Amino acid sequence: MGDFKKIRKQLAFYKFSRAFQQLSFRKVRMYELVIHWLHSKLSRMQFLMLSGILVGCAAGLTGVLLKMLVHYIHYFITYKVHFSTQLVFYALFPFLGIVLTTIIVITFFRGQARKGIPAILYEIAQNSSLIPKVKMYSQIIQSAITVGLGGSAGLESPIAVTGAAIGSNYAQVYKLHYKERTLLLAAGATAGIASAFNAPIAGMMFAFEVLLTGVIFSDFLPLIIAAVCGSLISKIILQEDVLFHFESQTAFNYRNVPFYILLGICSGLYARYFVVLSGRIEHFFKKLGWSQLRKALLGGATVAVLCMLMPPLFGEGYTSVKDLAAGHVERMMQNSFLAYFRMEEWMVMVFLGAVLLLKAIATSVTIQSGGNGGNFAPSLFAGAFLGYFVASICNAMGLNVPVTNFVIVSMAGVMSGVMYAPLTAIFLIAESTSGYDLFIPLMIVSVSSFLMVKWFSPIWPEIKHFADSGKIFTREMDKNVLSGVQLQKLVDVNFQYVSPRILLRELIERVRSTPFDRLAVLSDEGYLKGIITLDELRPVMFDPNLYDQLTAKDIMRAPISEINLSDSITDAARKFDETQAWHLPVINEGKMIGFLSKSDILMAYRQLMQEFSADD
Repeated sequence: MGDFKKIRKQLAFYKFSRAFQQLSFRKVRMYELVIHWLHSKLSRMQFLMLSGILVGCAAGLTGVLLKMLVHYIHYFITYKVHFSTQLVFYALFPFLGIVLTTIIVITFFRGQARKGIPAILYEIAQNSSLIPKVKMYSQIIQSAITVGLGGSAGLESPIAVTGAAIGSNYAQVYKLHYKERTLLLAAGATAGIASAFNAPIAGMMFAFEVLLTGVIFSDFLPLIIAAVCGSLISKIILQEDVLFHFESQTAFNYRNVPFYILLGICSGLYARYFVVLSGRIEHFFKKLGWSQLRKALLGGATVAVLCMLMPPLFGEGYTSVKDLAAGHVERMMQNSFLAYFRMEEWMVMVFLGAVLLLKAIATSVTIQSGGNGGNFAPSLFAGAFLGYFVASICNAMGLNVPVTNFVIVSMAGVMSGVMYAPLTAIFLIAESTSGYDLFIPLMIVSVSSFLMVKWFSPIWPEIKHFADSGKIFTREMDKNVLSGVQLQKLVDVNFQYVSPRILLRELIERVRSTPFDRLAVLSDEGYLKGIITLDELRPVMFDPNLYDQLTAKDIMRAPISEINLSDSITDAARKFDETQAWHLPVINEGKMIGFLSKSDILMAYRQLMQEFSADD
């Protein structure tokens, strides 16, 4: 037993020394040495829990930093910079925010191909959860400038991307495998969302509903720990006026259930309007053919005009949401053109409806023209305005519904429909209202909205083009596992081929001297003409009179299907299922490069399933 303990100590020292040698080739920080030493001493789960704490704290601090940056930018431009009129204020800063962000992206970050939550999903499925280091800080800089100067977008998506990048790069430093890397990536995003809203459960629901969809997963403790750390850091450092937080005022009355169902349907319809309009604006900017800077100038000018007309569209808009929940609608209208007119009830309703409809345009233009932000805050903002609008109409009809409750619950409804994340929306609003007294209406409205948008589009529109091309995971587990198989690596390029002009006599000699049970018939340029197997040879190979009469062209059969090298592995599997074949030719630009076997796909699938389910 003593010898065994001695061997274990020597092995642990060897592992640590190897890690030290690897680190010695680059600049090493003391904490990396400490964590490498702990990695060699702790069990897998113990190290993951420690990692959850570290990643959660780092991502939480990042979320707090971004929130504080935007808060102080708002404070500076609002109270330290003076303008002759508020119109100049609303015209200048949103324009500057989008243009400066674009200039920074072009100058320092070489443009930016993918951003937002879809970018994380892409990295999980297509890049083994490896996120570039630059995203640990680029999102903070860009979104702080965009939203801080008045861009009509939210900070939560950039915070989630930043947290995911922190988790991924932490895992890369300590050579963790794909499962652990994905877990810590999700933990970082979870902590970021938890710190943004001081809502740890909502952060976890976001990870389960959005990030880890279709991922075979069993380790949840690091996610819980990261969420708690992010939320605690937010609660300790940030003041309540910086956080998205308010109190519900009216107890739930079951007699209002029909009105909550109506509100859920309205939320779903508005969410559908939001995502469709966002997609069309994205398509518009992509088809313009302009440079990034020209797009930013157009987008900045558009958002500036919208903010001049409707000041609540400026920035995240959480102040306006709190004013609505408190019933202080007049505060939002003080700086608008309506301030010059006598306030009538119908004018207030027109103002609220206009803000509601224009918010989708302002947010989409902000993001698609070159700004950086997300749809979390805009969906909550729009939900609050929709809830107030619907409640005001109901009360005008003498139905007597609670306005504040409608404002609060509708936020969850619109967010559920825009983000396709009902559980995240339910727990986010429940935690933000410091209680669960509205849990039943939250569920009614969120689920109703979610079912409505799912009826229009089963897949979240923001990721639909990725899902259709197999570039992200979906809820189809088998398809997700298969997407990890690279078709090119399974192609058997060592195949036997003949010319269409070869005689049967020579063809039989080829079959005798080769271990292959099939021959490809190729033209002189390498294009596939047909396939010859023993089934095609058997009827003629025992008749010597045909040896010098028949050629390969006479005997071959057309392939029942072909696989293109550019096809996804799921497309290849579907072709095998449709044809019931076990071998199919693989074509690249019209020329044959080899055969693909169904058994090779099944073997690769089994190996991946073992990797996903095994604990390292």
